[in-house]
Amino acid sequence: MIPVAWIDGALQDPASPALAPIDHGVTVGDGVFETLEVRQGAAFALTRHLHRLAYSAERMMLKGLDLDLVRRGVGEALAEAGDEATRVRITVTSGPGPMSSVRGEGPLRVIVIVAGGPAPARCRAVRSPWRRNERSAVAGVKSTSYAENAVMAAYAASKGADEAIMANTHGHLCEGTGTNVFLEKDGEIVTPPLASGCLAGITRGLLLEWGARSGIPVRVAAPGELEMSVLDDVLQGEAHLAVTSSTRGLQHVEILDGVELAPGRLLERLSGVYTAAADADLDPAPPRSK
Repeated sequence: MIPVAWIDGALQDPASPALAPIDHGVTVGDGVFETLEVRQGAAFALTRHLHRLAYSAERMMLKGLDLDLVRRGVGEALAEAGDEATRVRITVTSGPGPMSSVRGEGPLRVIVIVAGGPAPARCRAVRSPWRRNERSAVAGVKSTSYAENAVMAAYAASKGADEAIMANTHGHLCEGTGTNVFLEKDGEIVTPPLASGCLAGITRGLLLEWGARSGIPVRVAAPGELEMSVLDDVLQGEAHLAVTSSTRGLQHVEILDGVELAPGRLLERLSGVYTAAADADLDPAPPRSK
């Protein structure tokens, strides 16, 4: 399908110029974004994604984000796109700025793109030679400053893979370039804690909630519990590995560092729980703040 573009309140030709050459989203990657799955014609878990968008904007000190406007943009773009839509991308930039890291005074730019195409059908991963800095100013933020991830993804592609899994600066298992990671080991499923520097993935959160509700032993690991060396256990068949994202759902890692892997039974069960629950509730309420 031809992508649908909604920018700052109106549908626009996706091929027409939309951003100023001096937009800080282009010149320094000064912005935030969300990618959503289209499920049954709706943007899945839209409210949760908007909450995370607001969190990312707050962490980036981007002021003036109108979530009602973003929600309207998603709805209008989806209505225009029709049945072939499979994903939504929301991007917010700080707008035009000077040729430096200092921001300008302009309003935020809001861009919604709806596109088609299949989701990734399989996952083949490698271990990244680079590490995630859990102390970065944008750790855990869905920032458009994505060059670090792009380099790792290019490295993975050079090795015949489509995802790279990284440690943090302490050598603890963290995340993939565009995914969270889940491990099945010793009769339970664990995922790295947010303290590792990983993104608070929407799918990650739902899997933890829905899995626990279904009686599946799934939990967040304690800080430092999962060393990167746990992937050696995966290679030896003593543990199983899966990645999660909005477009992948929960997906078995078929190959890690060139070694074929068997799926974990608990992970397969958790994947089924997620699919059924997502089909039944297209906009699950965010968890209550404590």
